[in-house]
Amino acid sequence: MSNEFWFDKAAADRVVMFFEKLLVHSKGEWAGQPFVLQPWQRDDIIRPLFGWKRADGLRRYRQAYIELPRKQGKSTMAAGIGNYLLFADDEPGAEIYSAAADREQAGMVFDEAKAMVEASRALSKYGKPYKRSIVVRRTRSSYKVLSADAYTKHGLNAHGILFDELHAQPTRDLWDVLNTSTGSRRQPMMVMITTAGYDLESICWEQHEYARQVLEGVIEDPSFFAYIAAADESDDWTDPMVWAKANPGLGVTVKLDYLETECARALASPAYQNTFRRLHLNQWTSQEERWLPMEDWNACGPPGLPELPDLAGRICFGGLDLASSTDIAAFVLCFPPDEEGEPFWWLPFFWIPQDNMIERSRRDKVPYDAWVRDGYLNATPGNVIDYAHIEAKIVELDGLYLIEEVAFDRWGATQISQNLDAAGISMVQFGQGYASMSHPTKELLRLVKGHRLGHGGQPVLRWMADNLRVSTDAAENVKPVKATANRANSKKRIDGMVAGIMGLDRALRYAPSVYDSQELQTL
Repeated sequence: MSNEFWFDKAAADRVVMFFEKLLVHSKGEWAGQPFVLQPWQRDDIIRPLFGWKRADGLRRYRQAYIELPRKQGKSTMAAGIGNYLLFADDEPGAEIYSAAADREQAGMVFDEAKAMVEASRALSKYGKPYKRSIVVRRTRSSYKVLSADAYTKHGLNAHGILFDELHAQPTRDLWDVLNTSTGSRRQPMMVMITTAGYDLESICWEQHEYARQVLEGVIEDPSFFAYIAAADESDDWTDPMVWAKANPGLGVTVKLDYLETECARALASPAYQNTFRRLHLNQWTSQEERWLPMEDWNACGPPGLPELPDLAGRICFGGLDLASSTDIAAFVLCFPPDEEGEPFWWLPFFWIPQDNMIERSRRDKVPYDAWVRDGYLNATPGNVIDYAHIEAKIVELDGLYLIEEVAFDRWGATQISQNLDAAGISMVQFGQGYASMSHPTKELLRLVKGHRLGHGGQPVLRWMADNLRVSTDAAENVKPVKATANRANSKKRIDGMVAGIMGLDRALRYAPSVYDSQELQTL
């Protein structure tokens, strides 16, 4: 962990003690008993969420995405967090809000928090519960329930937000309004708690994917806390071991015999299978199937791309995807093996408009600015990509390497392809349909699974690889697509993968004998 952050054990202990000494359960078999956190709640969520600090002593995490199956105590834990932020977080005039798709749902977390206050002699001494609010006059703080009418929420100055069942949120409007309401607070906390959903165009799916990429190291966001307990796509959903994996509270908050009954129901009624998997195994049942195994992609990174002098003078093939002049342009050089056992090497280059880079980094939650700073992404002046920079770079690369051909998508690339052709670089049009894309896309998967592709772990390319899915036609041909149902408006990009696939196609045509002699895994 970077020296920029440190763990404050006393702060973490203080929150745990608040739960266990001042809060009591109000429902079920534990009604009236102290809220003793389960080990996974205590050590995997509460302690890291409140214990990690920035160098200035303020909390590290500002947003928390907690995704769990049903009956794991999500709402009860969120209620305890809300009460801590209200009573014990040393924030004058704290505003805490419970939000959800409707007022009734939002009231569930609040009602639990209110019941805890009413049952606690210490908390009820300082806080006055009302029907839809709890007021602490000593610090001028309050905890309130919000309806889902986003247009009425402007002007809030939230210190804490408990967003319940985010998957049920019909639009992103309320989330956006509440997220921007914390800007003037020292150490606000927005806690999103949810079970998996099925709408891949929702704000919840967006946050789920962001949380997953933070957990996997695709995106670095030190202010975002993520906890997801779920079965993997390949897991056997009927296996009790998988149930335990997805349900950290198994045997405590959810009983084994209950899941056995629900599983039997799903086996007897196929229509209920997706419901069982979504609610009890926390699987997004409408998720497009992951196509490129990221564990194999990561294994293709070490020990890193050879130093440029090692590739100087070698034959290579380029793929150019300009996509949109306002988004990301990609150029990838593909170096075929010189000898048996050597991988194909990908050397990627990316460009983005400079003027909207910071705004897009915040909006898309993708670290474009950090990638530019670290040299993985090039920013060209203005609000559109200056193709002259791309032309100049490709000409420069052609002086360093032997670029045999550059494959390009003719959409939007007419002028640059003519200019590069005039500069002596052989330009080849490359269609984006199944006929052109299927073979090299399938070969890419073979190379990755066989660990015969070297990419050096380039982070922009890795992000794009993680975004890649495929579309399949009736003849089982494939072509790359973005990892979202709403592709037209997706913030995810795969331009580098498309460019790499085009370059790979030309390289395969050049070196089939070398390639075929290698022992690659057959799908």
